[in-house]
Amino acid sequence: MTSPVGLHRVVEPAGVLPQAAWRVDNRPEIGPNEVRIRVERLNLDAASYRQLREKHAGDGEAVRAEVLGIVEQRGKMHNPVTGSGGMLIGVVEAVGARSPLGLTPGDRVATLVSLTLTPLRITDGLKGWDGGSEQVPAEGHAILFARSIVAKLPDDLPAELALAVLDVCGAPALTSRVVQAGDTVAVLGGAGKSGSLALAAARRAGARRAVGIVPTTNEAARLEKGGLADAVAIADARDPVALAEAVTRALGKPADVTVVCVDVPGCEHGAILATDDGGTVIFFSMATSFAAAALGAEGLAADVTMLVGNGYVPGHAEFALDLLRTEPAVRNLFEQRLRAD
Repeated sequence: MTSPVGLHRVVEPAGVLPQAAWRVDNRPEIGPNEVRIRVERLNLDAASYRQLREKHAGDGEAVRAEVLGIVEQRGKMHNPVTGSGGMLIGVVEAVGARSPLGLTPGDRVATLVSLTLTPLRITDGLKGWDGGSEQVPAEGHAILFARSIVAKLPDDLPAELALAVLDVCGAPALTSRVVQAGDTVAVLGGAGKSGSLALAAARRAGARRAVGIVPTTNEAARLEKGGLADAVAIADARDPVALAEAVTRALGKPADVTVVCVDVPGCEHGAILATDDGGTVIFFSMATSFAAAALGAEGLAADVTMLVGNGYVPGHAEFALDLLRTEPAVRNLFEQRLRAD
């Protein structure tokens, strides 16, 4: 029987969903409700890529070898340290007769589900990737289940640009859902991919004032130039007191909504301390320790709602792509990062 959530692909341990599995079956043969994708490019999750780069001190060949090793061992790209993966783009090769995804062979698509649950096989040894960027040219195949989420790539955007946006499209959609007209908003990592989109979404939702928090003067200059934020502040998001002071200075008070878009651990307490009583913290980072967040809020007697950005909100892909098309500052930041990679 072919499970709509991929239970039939779980190798070990038995009885868990594919995301929680240590290893999944990545064979190319598809069931009646599955789809096979010919892989063109992976986009590694920012937290996962940072961990691999730091572990290997920037040695791209070692990073490449470890990514290959993870996929070979686990049948999917699921970093065992960060627990995160990423997403991919490719071309539909085969569609099961009972697949509900509405795809046909030849469609060029981006998967909107994590690589941590997507059966994946790499066949080219990642020979076109030097380990120096989150985007990974690759050949191989991936399998989608009946409950997977996928988007057809738009014709008006370069594939690499669309991939970068779709990788983080849950962040602006959830920000838009949470932010109310008149709110003050702080975005940690405001010059990054998810951060810049979150700032644009907050503005569109009617935020009264928004501050982008960045770690360096270079990132501050990029964000200030685009005008996405009403204020830009330099602070280490891992320093709770300094972060809270920076947000309060910029907004005149703690934030009503704080969005965490950084790819380093240890930012939970600062985000909580920077948020006003009755406010909301959105943790859109796979580097987040949710135990640290819960215990930190308790220890600080912080009356805040904490949300896990799970990467999916209905209409999230279309919303993020619309922000890219209509906000020149967002597109410029994305293109700068792609050029740097």
